[in-house]
Amino acid sequence: MVSDKKIERLDNSAVKLTITVDKDTVKKEYENLVKEYARSAHIKGFRKGKVPSSVLERKFGDSLRMETSQKLLEESLKEAFEEVEEKPLPYAQPELDGELGELKTDEDFRFTVKYDVFPEIKLGSYTGHEIEEPQVQITKEDEERELKALQEQNSMVIEKDSGAVEKDNIVTIDYWEVDKEGNPVEGSRREDFVFTVGSGYNYYKIDDDIVGMEKDAEKVVEKSYPEDAETEELRGQTKNIGLKIKTIKERQLPEIDDELAQDISEKYKSLDDLKNDIRNRLKETADSHVRQQKVDALMGKVLADSTVPVPATMVEAELENSWRNFVSRFRATDEQVMQLLAAQGKTKQELLEEWKPEAESSLKKRLLSGKMVEAEKIEATDEEIEEHLANQAENASMSADELKDYYQKNGMMDYLKSEIQERKLFDKVLEENTIKKGKKVKFLDLVGGNE
Repeated sequence: MVSDKKIERLDNSAVKLTITVDKDTVKKEYENLVKEYARSAHIKGFRKGKVPSSVLERKFGDSLRMETSQKLLEESLKEAFEEVEEKPLPYAQPELDGELGELKTDEDFRFTVKYDVFPEIKLGSYTGHEIEEPQVQITKEDEERELKALQEQNSMVIEKDSGAVEKDNIVTIDYWEVDKEGNPVEGSRREDFVFTVGSGYNYYKIDDDIVGMEKDAEKVVEKSYPEDAETEELRGQTKNIGLKIKTIKERQLPEIDDELAQDISEKYKSLDDLKNDIRNRLKETADSHVRQQKVDALMGKVLADSTVPVPATMVEAELENSWRNFVSRFRATDEQVMQLLAAQGKTKQELLEEWKPEAESSLKKRLLSGKMVEAEKIEATDEEIEEHLANQAENASMSADELKDYYQKNGMMDYLKSEIQERKLFDKVLEENTIKKGKKVKFLDLVGGNE
């Protein structure tokens, strides 16, 4: 079928493939299609299966040629992709380059498509660099903060029998807008809205306005919003807001003692056991972040010394994956999240454009680390996979077999192997670079990316 094929490389890992189908195949495919139609066509004045080819061509010639062209295009592409080295990326649908010319049964059929291929990567040096290692300070304050968080997680929320709303109380309220005549604005009422006073998690930002109000109390407050208010619809507006307090609740914190430690987990016999575990977890978290910073610093140097022409479709796929993760955090639909963005004066496309530089950088570094794994011939053994599964399963409170079954059912075993290979890669290559002491950083700045 394919008598000739030519590949032309374009920028950003795209290629142009020109395919020629010989005229004998063209004529044969066209005639076969005409015969097929002749067997099933219903045309007035002819019995089924007895329609002359000349009549069919006169009535349906353009459609027959177009259908033949489409079939030749699909089948020749399939044949060509089995033979060429420059195969399209799984998510890179080939696009026709230019018009698909009119089919002529006595001439070769030629067309051109463009598509993205896996990039040709020029890997730079990944050894002999100098990398700074931040010096983390884990303080008593860090330990106390973690302990306080555990205390709050184990608190009880109870309804206040009496007293007014205070900061950090959890309240249930009704609110509504009030017009100039003092009447409720239709469609503005919201009932049984629950939030923590002082969190700011409410539309009209009425935290300070309800402090001091008692249960069942009602009032109307006037609120003026600046031009840079968080909610676009309220910017520069003045609103009268009706408020009614329905319930007031407060948190009762447990004492920080041996009993709290035992309530958190049966593995703790005393408060000292819990504190030791907190210190160990903080150290593990800090070590993990420091290692990642060293890896990021190294990959930044490798990237600067490498050439990675990332194709557009690969970036688009990365951004779409980031969008799906972003939407899943809201536990909402795409449409609902886009509505939330619209309320902030943004669109999905604008958000993706903001993410694009980071997506491109992340893709390039992953492609480079894959090349480094190849160069170092790093493998993930069956024993390492089983050990990795056992460790993950313990943290997830499930059996290693259950976790392995999950990975297999979701086609994630290759992802698991690449995780192990990447860990082994950086264990090795970090030792082949010079690590020097960097600046001192606080634990919170380290984990929050503020150093």
